[in-house]
Amino acid sequence: MDKVLKNKTIITIAPTGAWPKKENNPAVPMTPEEIAKDVYECWKAGAAVAHLHMRDDNGNGTMDKEKFKKTVELIKAYKDCDIILNLTTSGDLHATNETRQAHLKEIKPEMASYDCGSMNWLHTGLFLNPPAFLEELGKTMLDNEVKPEIEAFDPGMIANAAYYLKKGVLKAPLHFQFCMGCANGIPASMKNLVFMKETMDTLCPGSTWSCFGVGQSAMEMMYGAISMGGHIRVGMEDNVMFSKGVLAENNVQFVKRAKQAIELYGREVATPDEARQILGLK
Repeated sequence: MDKVLKNKTIITIAPTGAWPKKENNPAVPMTPEEIAKDVYECWKAGAAVAHLHMRDDNGNGTMDKEKFKKTVELIKAYKDCDIILNLTTSGDLHATNETRQAHLKEIKPEMASYDCGSMNWLHTGLFLNPPAFLEELGKTMLDNEVKPEIEAFDPGMIANAAYYLKKGVLKAPLHFQFCMGCANGIPASMKNLVFMKETMDTLCPGSTWSCFGVGQSAMEMMYGAISMGGHIRVGMEDNVMFSKGVLAENNVQFVKRAKQAIELYGREVATPDEARQILGLK
């Protein structure tokens, strides 16, 4: 990677997620129209990647491929918008292995999430990503030229990614998203973030990485990732509060603050095309 790209930081916007609803923050985008408009505004503010979840008509997380198709079409209708689309494969704990992949085969986005292991989820249920599914999902992504964003909720998932890389299910260079501070995942602290990066560097050298912190850890993880040369994810999927006791007005607020933090640190915000070069996208 050349010197110019080494000084670039990618901002990913995660506008929706599967959890927060209008009662948590009235500004959470829920419909395809709301999500598409939000993504466009975030792109104009500096986001290079959009990580997308869908909601059903009751506001619950869904893997309905028609919702994905409509949202993607609405985003692409903004002719000047070249943001990278990263579609979730885990927006509904009740989804089947098939419905978690159907939209990838039809839409063929540039990126999609690859949750590299199973875990207890929010003290309420199981987030299952068993070996057979991960192998199948890896093949689907290879066949459809979708770059996996490997969601690592603990260091064991990094080790799991190294195993699938060796087996040929994943293809180097890998890109990780360190998910910090999620219930039942690794706690969000600078010590743990350094440990996650060191684990990645040891097991999967040459990989790129991004990170986010949930809730009150969002700021520490954002500044930590920037200082360590990583990339960052912001948005209402991870945090509906802009500051203590203050709800975010919109997702653009998060992108603008991230851009300011990157520039104050002496780095530059990556454009979508620069992000494509950094991530090895076509």
